[in-house]
Amino acid sequence: MKKFVIAIILLNIVFTSCEKVVKPIYNINVTLDETVSASKKDGRLLLMLSTDDSDEPRFQINDGLNTQLIFGVNVNDWEPGTPISFDASVFGYPYESLKDVPPGEYNVQALLHVYETFNLSSGHTVKLPMDNGEGQQWQRSPGNLYSKPFKVRVATNGFENVSVTLDQVIPPIEEPTDTKWIKHIKVKSEKLSAFWGRDIYLGAHVLLPKGFAEHPEAKYPLMVFHGHFPSDFGGFRTTPPDPNLTPEYSERFNLEGYNIIQQQEAYDFYKRWNAPDFPRFIIIEIQHPTPYYDDSYAVNSASQGPYGDAITYELIPEIEKQFRGIGEGWSRFLYGGSTGGWEALAVQVKYPEEYNGCFAACPDPIDFRAYTLTNIYEDKNAYYYPSRHKQLEVPAHRNYLGQIQSTLRQGNHLELVLGDKSRSGQQWDIWEATYSPQGDDGYPVRIWDKMTGDIDHEVAEYWKENYDLRHILQRDWGKLGDNLKGKIHIYCGDMDNYYLNNAVYLMEDFLESTTDPYYEGEVLYGDRAEHCWSGDPEQPNAISRLRYNSMYVPKIMERIEKSAPKDADLTSWRYE
Repeated sequence: MKKFVIAIILLNIVFTSCEKVVKPIYNINVTLDETVSASKKDGRLLLMLSTDDSDEPRFQINDGLNTQLIFGVNVNDWEPGTPISFDASVFGYPYESLKDVPPGEYNVQALLHVYETFNLSSGHTVKLPMDNGEGQQWQRSPGNLYSKPFKVRVATNGFENVSVTLDQVIPPIEEPTDTKWIKHIKVKSEKLSAFWGRDIYLGAHVLLPKGFAEHPEAKYPLMVFHGHFPSDFGGFRTTPPDPNLTPEYSERFNLEGYNIIQQQEAYDFYKRWNAPDFPRFIIIEIQHPTPYYDDSYAVNSASQGPYGDAITYELIPEIEKQFRGIGEGWSRFLYGGSTGGWEALAVQVKYPEEYNGCFAACPDPIDFRAYTLTNIYEDKNAYYYPSRHKQLEVPAHRNYLGQIQSTLRQGNHLELVLGDKSRSGQQWDIWEATYSPQGDDGYPVRIWDKMTGDIDHEVAEYWKENYDLRHILQRDWGKLGDNLKGKIHIYCGDMDNYYLNNAVYLMEDFLESTTDPYYEGEVLYGDRAEHCWSGDPEQPNAISRLRYNSMYVPKIMERIEKSAPKDADLTSWRYE
């Protein structure tokens, strides 16, 4: 018996010793190399793991089914040479912890999204990523520091002595050059510079009409194309498609050679632009990135500043001055899709006399009772449907058959990894940065708890009174109605990938039921059409989305003929 007890004790010692040997290690150290940074850095440090060798991990992060792995932490005054440790407590996506990463071989990469300090006119000091000409893309932002990918193996007991060094810098982006047709302009905004405590510039790519130089007497109407950050004026090409172009497959549209189709459509637009009977307009695509996103949503907001006023009263008048715009409200028109669709409608509503019509395709939620699939006023939680005995997540993305690719919780948790305090540079955070009041810390107040999805209904009421476009129209129709008659045009597919059609239905209910005065516009839907249907019933999305710059012109001309003042210039710009 005594020998048996001794044997048991010895076995326990052996097992205890083995346990110490195989204790899981969930730790990766990241160091900033002194050769790429001699000074301390602030920012969001991101660690990525990927099982896909087709590209660098930094280009493989998304909220879809093919995403790879990412973890994030804030760094403040990070000194070169001092390691930052990623351990099991660091929040990640789609696995919440490094301890959840399955065994296997991975490419590992780290990146520092650099923050700068802003001293706001409100008295707050905030740290945010300045746009550096890329349109707030953390993977590509010049000045961000990163490591080259290398292979690591995750065993059943975790990682072994993995160290990553940031020794690469993303280089500056070359700015586009002027051509005969396309000019580029930057304007310092006094309004925004005062808000941000540093010089802030707005930009635009300007497409000139045929005969601009030959007709100095002509003044032109203005078409404002709203949307995400454009690197240059898109969809305009003076030559036929490149015959040596290798066809590329578009997964989104299930089309082979879509790059060739894009070039052909751009060339076709050039030919339409030069046709004898095509009206002569100026078209602009605006650059207005903020430290929160690739564009400002073109309205004034507490955390981003007076972008609406800056665009309408500083940038656009300067463009009209330099390029002979007519410069009156009846001669300006707004259009765009998705973000640009919301902006087109919002700017028309916020500045009803400064513009003469908006064409809003697949707009972001224009009624927050349908904030995609969430009613922010009545729902208690954004991530889960109410149920006592089961937990069902709210979807965020579908295809035209209704098949789900992601959920609200997943998308918001990815944003939380990319940046806290609405600093991810992604969709849900920019809505928050635009619509929310400014918090005591200078950052936007959360509409819901980013981890749990619990909604703050006081913040929702602030959103309602300031940015819920359907509510604002209904509340103020007695003041706005006469100025908006004939100006509102909305288009959306009834199988929009982001459920944006639900808010359009609610907006249509209001517009069609209001008769004092009747809105005299249109709301149209594309049967089984996905994001972003733009109002053309004869062409699929893949084609119609390439024709924004000409498809609304007939409607604009009809609007001009109907609404222009008696003394308006309707002739100087109508030459062949």
